[in-house]
Amino acid sequence: MALRRELRLRRSRDFQRIRQQGRSVASRLLVLAWAPTESDQVRVGFVVSRRIFKLATQRNRLKRLLSEAIRPCLPRLRSVDLVLIPRREALEADLQTLKAELQVLLRRARLLLANEASGRQRPAGSVHKGR
Repeated sequence: MALRRELRLRRSRDFQRIRQQGRSVASRLLVLAWAPTESDQVRVGFVVSRRIFKLATQRNRLKRLLSEAIRPCLPRLRSVDLVLIPRREALEADLQTLKAELQVLLRRARLLLANEASGRQRPAGSVHKGR
C-alpha cells in the first residue's frame, strides 16, 4: 500500500530544497536526505534513478519497498521532509534489510524522537525498578 498523499513529497521545488539546503547520510543500500519543515507533518519522497534502474518494474518495486520500510518509523520522526534514494545494491535487498538499514540511517541522522533514539522500549504496562 502506498503512503497517503499528504505524507508524500510531490513537488519538484520540495526535492530541490532538500537537495540544496538539506543534509544527508548514506549507507551501502540507501541515501537519506532531509530538511526541516514548517509543518508538523513528516513528508517522504523517493528518487529512483532511471540511469541505475533501467526497468520501470524495478523502480516501482523499490519505491513500494521503501514506502513499506519507512511506514513504521513515521510516528517516531521529527518534523522533516525526507528523500530516500536507493543505490544499485538495494535491488537485491529484501524488506527486512531495507527496514534495518533505514533505522540505522535515521539514528545516525538523529531524526528519531528522543525517547525512541535508544532503540530500547519497555512493554506497555511494565515498570522499571531500579536496584
